[in-house]
Amino acid sequence: MSLEAESAAAHTSGMTQTDATRRITHWIGGKAWDGPAGRTGTVYDPATGRAAATVDLASAAEVDEAVAAAKAAAAGWQATSLTRRTQVLFAFREIVNAGKDEIAAAITAEHGKVLSDSLGEVTRGLEVVEFACGVGHLLKGGFSEGVSTGVDSYSIRQPLGVVGIISPFNFPAMVPMWFFPVAIAAGNAVVLKPSEKDPSAAMLLARMWADAGLPDGVFNVVHGDKPAVDRLLAHPDVASISFVGSTPIARYVFQTATSHGKRVQALGGAKNHMVVLPDADLDLAADAAVNAGFGSAGERCMAISVVLAVDPVGDALVEKITERMAGLRTGDGRRGCDMGPLVTAAHRDKVAGYLQAGVAAGAELVVDGRAVVPDGEAGGFWLGPTLFDHVETGMSVYTDEIFGPVLSVVRVGSYDEALALVNANPYGNGTAIFTNDGGAARRYQAEVQVGMVGINVPIPVPMAYYSFGGWKSSLFGDTHAHGSEGVHFFTRGKVVTSRWLDPSHGGINLGFPTQS
Repeated sequence: MSLEAESAAAHTSGMTQTDATRRITHWIGGKAWDGPAGRTGTVYDPATGRAAATVDLASAAEVDEAVAAAKAAAAGWQATSLTRRTQVLFAFREIVNAGKDEIAAAITAEHGKVLSDSLGEVTRGLEVVEFACGVGHLLKGGFSEGVSTGVDSYSIRQPLGVVGIISPFNFPAMVPMWFFPVAIAAGNAVVLKPSEKDPSAAMLLARMWADAGLPDGVFNVVHGDKPAVDRLLAHPDVASISFVGSTPIARYVFQTATSHGKRVQALGGAKNHMVVLPDADLDLAADAAVNAGFGSAGERCMAISVVLAVDPVGDALVEKITERMAGLRTGDGRRGCDMGPLVTAAHRDKVAGYLQAGVAAGAELVVDGRAVVPDGEAGGFWLGPTLFDHVETGMSVYTDEIFGPVLSVVRVGSYDEALALVNANPYGNGTAIFTNDGGAARRYQAEVQVGMVGINVPIPVPMAYYSFGGWKSSLFGDTHAHGSEGVHFFTRGKVVTSRWLDPSHGGINLGFPTQS
């Protein structure tokens, strides 16, 4: 199975800069890997279409080396006091915050999203780091005194050991940061396999962990494709897998890793619906549809891809969306444009293929993104914002997760019809409702079968202290990302029953008690 569907500044951490032939390699045991590359891939600048770097693609041997480094570091890191671990997290937070512009520039250069969007990605990732700085509160156990005569009982949570993270191309900084800050704060060692399409952000984060004082081997990065993924899924020393990607691959990751006895959280694809009721503020709804449909060129698992216009708002809503689309500027993300290119030429061509399929199926193509004149080089992977109207549920533009700047409007006659369509969809990642009726909004949040719900909020990504994840075919495994569920995923519970027959005497010490 290919990872093709999943998946600027170079930095000295793992990169040698020789113009377009710079090499991006692995980060193992606290330093850039110095071995020979058996296979390599090409990293492109999507705004120009030119090769920007080569990236080493790990074999099973390199994955084994990274896991061995993580295993060697895990015991010492677990034994490190929670106070010291938290100090490293705080230092990492400050270093990432100071370097966020550099990370954002690397994301834009390799993914293509505009700089403001890249910076927003890093900022949302930092929220999880900040949450992890307070993980001590969530690692507290319970205590019951005197459950029997002279017997106490209490619970503790302990790390898993070595954990694997497989992240997609669309958020090369934020998605890994959903997982590794919590995992590391809880005392685990990490092996991260980022997308080979935009690997530089992971290398910058690795260097920042080292600068923050994280012991060598606690955070490792291996680049690669299917061989690297399969080795992580099967490696006997990897206790868990965290994954974000398309639903078919999420299912594969879940089935393969669980068959090898691993704990798995595999976040899959989405087809997110936005319901617009007749009483909604249509200007607000149109703004939201454009922002949520075309931000990051639609390459978001939380992007709105379907607008359910409840009669009689369809004509007015489509007109307002079309007006706003006319003012969007597509081009190089470093030039202050609204939307950048897609990540690769192959992905651009795949998304563009849906436009012809939609027309052939009878949908009305209101705005054709293939006609865009970009503010960028001709060789860039361009496809402009696209709008379909009168889409039917049997069309591929409705059924498939397109993962590009394609917005479909489906006309429905009532709230009940809209709800039925959302609940019938195999995906259940995110949804939104736009209305001024509090009763309708409250009913929707109770009745909709989706994991993340927005009320007059088009992209309801939770804050870090809540957990991120969908329902149905958008999630494989029971645990969502970050928040309290993330802490529980990266730890195991243990219950201790103890009896002490004689009191101990600690001696005299009038000094103020401190932690160490």
